[in-house]
Amino acid sequence: MAAWAAGAAGVLGVLALGPAWAAAGSPLTPAHRASLDLGSYPRATAPPEFNLSTPEGRTVSPAGLRGQVVILNFWATWCVDCRQEMPALEALHRRFGTRGLAVVGINTREGPAVVRRYARDLGLSFPLVLDADGTVTGRFGVIGLPTTFLIGRDGRAEALAVGVREWASPAAVTIVETLLAATPGEPVPPRARGPQSGAPRQ
Repeated sequence: MAAWAAGAAGVLGVLALGPAWAAAGSPLTPAHRASLDLGSYPRATAPPEFNLSTPEGRTVSPAGLRGQVVILNFWATWCVDCRQEMPALEALHRRFGTRGLAVVGINTREGPAVVRRYARDLGLSFPLVLDADGTVTGRFGVIGLPTTFLIGRDGRAEALAVGVREWASPAAVTIVETLLAATPGEPVPPRARGPQSGAPRQ
């Protein structure tokens, strides 16, 4: 499969595998994932590279976020569930940003003016980047919004959620704190990167 999350077969297949697919060496246990109904990836995988910009022109990329725990949230302004999640993601950003958490929202197929107004209306201060043509959304195999990926300090995939989650819940806070406290492993080698290598095994 070409996409990192391999579209419907990949994202939903990984979620269906549940705790049995828990990545070896991951700081997250099956109990952590079950507490927020998260799927997981093999430990050696990393997200596809991208370079996207905020409406203000700031560029964001996975390489630039290396060393931080990343919550990567795919969303759109018309998505009701996405709007429900935003205040909680903002709260995580404010609470843990100085400790090494990076929350990044990837907007799907909308323009800068719409995204800028949305951020202002909801009081969002974490970066919202523009995937204007949906290319990056496709690389990640996103098939529904919101979809959220959790990435460790070493750039390795840790977990994903398709659909709305309670990111302000004690379970979510525990997961973030666990990832922040984890000792990073070796960086993912270049050959392990990219859409093809990141597809979950079948």
